[in-house]
Amino acid sequence: MARQILLEHISEPGIDTFEVYRKKGGYSAVEKALKTMSPEQVVEEVKTSGLRGRGGAGFPTGMKWSFLAKPEGVPRYLVCNADESEPGTFKDRYLMTRKPHILIEGMIVSSYALGANTSYIYVRGEMMPQIRILERAIAEAKANGFLGKNILGSGYDLEIYVHPGGGAYICGEETALLESLEGKRGNPRIKPPFPAVAGLYNRPTVVNNVESIAATVPIINDGGAEYAKLGIGRSTGTKLISAGGNVAKPGVYEIELGLPVEEFIYSDEYCGGIANGKRLKAVVAGGSSVPILPANLILKTIEGEARLMSYESLAEGGFQSGTMMGSGGFIAFDEDQCIVRNTWNFTRFYHHESCGQCSPCREGTGWMDKVLYNIEHGLGKYSDIDLLVNVAKNIEGNTICPLGDAAAWPVASAIRHFRDEFEWHVSNPDESMTRNFGLAHYADELSPVVKD
Repeated sequence: MARQILLEHISEPGIDTFEVYRKKGGYSAVEKALKTMSPEQVVEEVKTSGLRGRGGAGFPTGMKWSFLAKPEGVPRYLVCNADESEPGTFKDRYLMTRKPHILIEGMIVSSYALGANTSYIYVRGEMMPQIRILERAIAEAKANGFLGKNILGSGYDLEIYVHPGGGAYICGEETALLESLEGKRGNPRIKPPFPAVAGLYNRPTVVNNVESIAATVPIINDGGAEYAKLGIGRSTGTKLISAGGNVAKPGVYEIELGLPVEEFIYSDEYCGGIANGKRLKAVVAGGSSVPILPANLILKTIEGEARLMSYESLAEGGFQSGTMMGSGGFIAFDEDQCIVRNTWNFTRFYHHESCGQCSPCREGTGWMDKVLYNIEHGLGKYSDIDLLVNVAKNIEGNTICPLGDAAAWPVASAIRHFRDEFEWHVSNPDESMTRNFGLAHYADELSPVVKD
């Protein structure tokens, strides 16, 4: 059984309460940090751990913290990005629901390291149950002396506030989140300046994902060097994966980075294989915004090596034959799923969620939505396939924030790996909305029903 760090005691009755969480060793990281460590030492431990941002970008967390400007007499802020909006991703919601105090403890440790006396948890507006759970956890922590003035007699003061968003995907981008937190429309900012210099209220700010902040708790408890022993290479520690789609056992799993993708999919400890005894056709490994890979490429690299659940291994081969870890939204598609319909579904989402600030994204996502609609509904032309590739190229890299890239990559990769499926829809307009259109031409890419 893989070692559980963030999900340890997750099934313990009452673990969502301060009393039970404390009995299981909770808030010991706060005691250790505030009583025996300086803020700089906490930052160094996080650097030593090799922890990388778990929200999608994978940037080293300790390095991000070290960029924070620290002018004298100027307030600094920590903002937790709990605006989990990526299709296919639900691990942050699960953690906040079942074990909210690990996030509150991580917020205290991280705020102390950054010298922040006011911190915010920005939660997606639809997650009202989680908002109430977090507010209760904050109240419990404060009632027990872990928040407020002079925490544990250390002289350190901290207040944490929960802020519900308006349900906009774009507010998962850190600068759009900050705009929303300030009460403005959630449009991404042009950078520089970066939030580390001019973030919330134009003050130095760090924005981190829920899982990234929660991971600081075991890092401080066990030490950064001990945490770095888990994982593989520069992909250290564990990672929460939201497994969905056509797997037999969907859910949230904590894996040690470096686990073979094949083991994650087919092991009874994790996904338990593909549901209903079907074959694996393709996988979106990191949420809807990362390139899709056919079964043969998600299980092995082009060199024939086993593909691993790590930042480096998933990206091996670039976007021609690789993908990204992203936010860990692992969506598996069985042999009967239509790639064209799935791609159109993702594109409709990005078209709807574009803030409209950048014309390549505003207009391009609309074009892709309409063209994919035509192909899916038997109205497409062969030239439409190349048009989609061209539009995606004109969006990628030409927008203020990464939403443009997130919209372009799924379309480009779907056509790259499944072009004949798009052509089939054009050639068979009367049958183009059927789901199972015959997959003999995918025999080499499809996984066997039963794995050795």
